[in-house]
Amino acid sequence: MKVQNFAEILGADFYTGVPDSQLKALCNYLMDRYGIDPKHHIIAANEGNCTALAAGYHLATGKVPVVYMQNSGEGNIINPVASLLNDKVYAIPMIFVVGWRGEPGVHDEPQHIYQGEVTVKLLEDMDIATFIIGKDTSDDEVRAAMEGFKPLLAKGKQAAFVIRKGALTDAPAVTYRNMNRMLREEIIRHIVKATGEDAVVSTTGKASRELFEIREANGQSHKYDFLTVGSMGHSSSIALGVALNKPERRVWCIDGDGAVLMHMGSMAVIGANSPKNLIHIVINNSAHETVGGMPTVASEINIVGVAKACGYPEAVAVYSFDGLDRELEAAKERNELTLIEVKCSIGARDDLGRPTTTALENKQSFMAGLSE
Repeated sequence: MKVQNFAEILGADFYTGVPDSQLKALCNYLMDRYGIDPKHHIIAANEGNCTALAAGYHLATGKVPVVYMQNSGEGNIINPVASLLNDKVYAIPMIFVVGWRGEPGVHDEPQHIYQGEVTVKLLEDMDIATFIIGKDTSDDEVRAAMEGFKPLLAKGKQAAFVIRKGALTDAPAVTYRNMNRMLREEIIRHIVKATGEDAVVSTTGKASRELFEIREANGQSHKYDFLTVGSMGHSSSIALGVALNKPERRVWCIDGDGAVLMHMGSMAVIGANSPKNLIHIVINNSAHETVGGMPTVASEINIVGVAKACGYPEAVAVYSFDGLDRELEAAKERNELTLIEVKCSIGARDDLGRPTTTALENKQSFMAGLSE
């Protein structure tokens, strides 16, 4: 169905969410209509954040908000849905729009398979009424579902539209860009040159895909790298766990700004433990590029300042390859917990591939490499 028709049926004037490629039509529609507007549309740090923000909107206005997300974000909403929104607690109505990655019978990446299997069940277990929209679902069917949801919403319950691949169409074209010049793949190539045989933990999305292809092109082993193909926002915590338990090994974390924002509390834990063998690199393009390029708030905050406030002994931002190379070498020599923020442009190769090894093979190879 046309995304504008879907929005009109929802009848909401406030949306908040975390972007998803399956919902790119809706995301582009919202950016084209509202941009980032605190009265109508906010891209939040994580899905629980969205849910609480939407709850505040309802408390202030009495209206029903819409929260959009990939189904991988359902885990982040369980606590606020169960302990805040539920009609046994505050009875706060809300509409969720959930992109269905890993739908059974539809090929997808490994991190989406199990999540896809339990997507609808998780919503039902949280007492959220659900309607699935596919390519063949008519406007009238969606309108009827929305009419059926209204009495539930009036009682302080929640409802969800689960969106199959390609179900929403006719989105306006939106171009996302920034003023930075360094490409992420080239940044990672410089990092790989500096890391040598050190352990590397890379964040979910295109960064891990680019790291894998760079190793392939270099003829290098993949045993040095743990590719965090899911669990957005958790690669730095994985790297911390490795660094604390392998103090004799230098560990690098290749992170992204959207991932850092999603679970920023991990930086406080890293700073408090301050492992001398951990180097945390945040490639900041201020965008959720892997799922379409919608902006994050990373252009509005001081990531280096956050790191220092969290206890990182060293933190610096770089804007050029010369600066990057200089700081990579300095981090190796100083033997202190270090954060390097790298200002990055938006963009990736159209022919960027995906890892040809399985997630389990990646884990086994990485663990074997660590034990050498």
